[in-house]
Amino acid sequence: MKIAHVFVLLALVGCTGTVGSTSIDNPPLTGAPEDTASTGSQLSGNVPIGSTLKTTADLNLRTGAGTSYSIRLVIPKGSNVTTVNTATPNNGWYNIKYNGTTGWSSGAYLTLVSSGGGGAGGGGGGGGTSTISSADRGGAVLRAKSGVGFSYWWGHGAWDPSGVGSSTAGACYGSCPNCTHSGTHGADCSGYVGKLWQVPSSNNNLAVDSHPYSTASFVNDTSLWHTVDRGSLVQADALVYNTNGEGHVFLYDSGDGWGSMYAYEAKGCSYGIVHDLRTASSAYHGIARTGY
Repeated sequence: MKIAHVFVLLALVGCTGTVGSTSIDNPPLTGAPEDTASTGSQLSGNVPIGSTLKTTADLNLRTGAGTSYSIRLVIPKGSNVTTVNTATPNNGWYNIKYNGTTGWSSGAYLTLVSSGGGGAGGGGGGGGTSTISSADRGGAVLRAKSGVGFSYWWGHGAWDPSGVGSSTAGACYGSCPNCTHSGTHGADCSGYVGKLWQVPSSNNNLAVDSHPYSTASFVNDTSLWHTVDRGSLVQADALVYNTNGEGHVFLYDSGDGWGSMYAYEAKGCSYGIVHDLRTASSAYHGIARTGY
């Protein structure tokens, strides 16, 4: 499945913004009619990550939180799904996983079966702590998950690893770099990856705003990271490009390094920090954190 993904290439601190929404090039699926029903929400408010939910109707699993996003698959009525990445719904839509596929579905057709284990930093960063200290690939992924749902913040990097809420997510407005931001949480692409990789080693407190590197830094090998083949990417490696001061960087999660892959990234002002399916042009090359 080929994903068309459009970036606004911007300079300065080296992260691109993004515009538009993810689109699927192949013909759209014929989905369930769930999104337009007016039966009232069955599920509302925050639901802990790892919770089990049940569908009350055939339910579209979409690439984003809204009916404008493409349908990945239709979840049959009565199926169990699991909440992932963020405990906070996006306008009534929940980030869920069904049979290994992650996406967004309307809470109007979901009911709670059992609550999960809580904060986004699970297993190492919950309970109000500001660090997820594990200096390995698993720790990087936990830090990545803890940032999902927070806002895009040009030239910055800071968030609360215990979880995102409507009052703490922050918000970005406009077209970066000429954008405005409210709140004290969020990150741009290079600020996000710097926190995930804990580079330099002093950049280990997720709640402290720090932006030590740009994509112009990540595109060149250093003692802290080095180039790896895109066909051999491992979870918590990254993909980066920078051309004439314009670029982007994101954390690789899984999939085909030359095709469709899941990634954690500070995607742009309109999106914030996300975990989603994407592709990367040939301008990108793989990099790995030294020591992972």
